[in-house]
Amino acid sequence: MSSMNTPVADIESKPASQSVSFTQMKDGTREEYVFLQDLEHDYIRALPDRLLAALKRLDGSLQGYQVSRLTHSLQSATLAEADGADIEIIVAALLHDLGDELAPENHSQLAAAIIRPYVRAEVTWIIEMHGLFQMKYYAEYYGKDPEGYLAFKFHPWFDACCRFCERYDQAAFDPNYPTKPLSHFEPMLRKVFARQPFDPEILQEKPKN
Repeated sequence: MSSMNTPVADIESKPASQSVSFTQMKDGTREEYVFLQDLEHDYIRALPDRLLAALKRLDGSLQGYQVSRLTHSLQSATLAEADGADIEIIVAALLHDLGDELAPENHSQLAAAIIRPYVRAEVTWIIEMHGLFQMKYYAEYYGKDPEGYLAFKFHPWFDACCRFCERYDQAAFDPNYPTKPLSHFEPMLRKVFARQPFDPEILQEKPKN
């Protein structure tokens, strides 16, 4: 169909061939950026699907333990739920090792970045720091300092991170524990990631002036 037969509104809202024409961002038009924003919103809405797929890939990740990284993640979430943790901690437990695949040296920070827009700041801090806190269980065997986490002993969320590691992380390597399947946690994950990102009421942070 020629542009002469296309409504003006359609020409303004969608660039030709369903892609932008610019090769440098500074050359983009308002219409092109509105078009890209619509596509980005659709992409963001599909984030839970990508997270679920990434979790499934953990089933074939780091070897040597009696359970896969996926089972460990599911068991962490199962333990958190059984302990009466809230939905944010349960979902955080489910995703806490998601960075193992692409950021093995700083997986905690990657996982924290993923959940940060959707959970309270305390939960993000716990996930960001859990790798350091976990080292108290094994660092000495690698010639490293197992007490590095004590540098944060006066932090208001220090005890919460210790609890997370003790009850939900280091204890989640049991092949005989009745671990719940991914399908059980999927609705919780979707509920958390359906929230308005960076909502100050959820993050419990004051909006910046």
